[in-house]
Amino acid sequence: MSREQISAIAHADHPIKSPLDDESVSRLLERGLPRGDERVLDLGCGTAEWLLRALATRPHVHAEGVDVSEVALTQARETARAVGVDERLVLHQQEAADFGPSEPFDLVISVGATHAFGGLLPTLAAAREHLAPGGRVLIGESFWDRAPSPAAVDIFGELTDLAAMVDQVVADGWTPVHAHVSTRAELDAYEWACWGSLAAWALDHPDDPGAAQALETANAARSEWLHGYRDSFGFVCLVLRRTSE
Repeated sequence: MSREQISAIAHADHPIKSPLDDESVSRLLERGLPRGDERVLDLGCGTAEWLLRALATRPHVHAEGVDVSEVALTQARETARAVGVDERLVLHQQEAADFGPSEPFDLVISVGATHAFGGLLPTLAAAREHLAPGGRVLIGESFWDRAPSPAAVDIFGELTDLAAMVDQVVADGWTPVHAHVSTRAELDAYEWACWGSLAAWALDHPDDPGAAQALETANAARSEWLHGYRDSFGFVCLVLRRTSE
């Protein structure tokens, strides 16, 4: 099975591919879309869940998403048609980092996708290229909530703590106007959902050629989480505005 197929199965019961519950997502969108008629861009949108939720609850919002995955974008288009928002959604299949300048957007989203740009600050630099004056960025990034184990560092690399991350963002010319730090309940629910969904799929499809790989992946990922990074990993979503335009 490809990594893309495994991810699709793992996120079947948690379409927001980050440790956030529905209430947190709704609250972040409220802070990012205060008027309700904004133009929204998601860099690294996957199945466009953030955009679909914004469009479904705000009939005057228009959105564009960028992702490399044809499978994810096909799913996004099908969902958009099913819920009746496809006329207000444009999707681009390409590297998010290569998405060229276009008409400015009032909100630029990049949650859990900073790897596509090489880190947090390069992601903010890319978002800035697409941001309208007075616009906002909604960015989600990992951090160390406490000192990590060597195993955790092997998995995620050299993350900063939350204070250092916010200091970097402020020094780069941004002002946080809202934030949400994922709770332990959200973090745990995300991990259990992902690896539980993948394991359940494997058990439900024992004759599928990918079943053994799926179950092995689920067991290994769950073990990495429980033994490696559960006690140190954190995730934050920041709503940011430019300190000066």
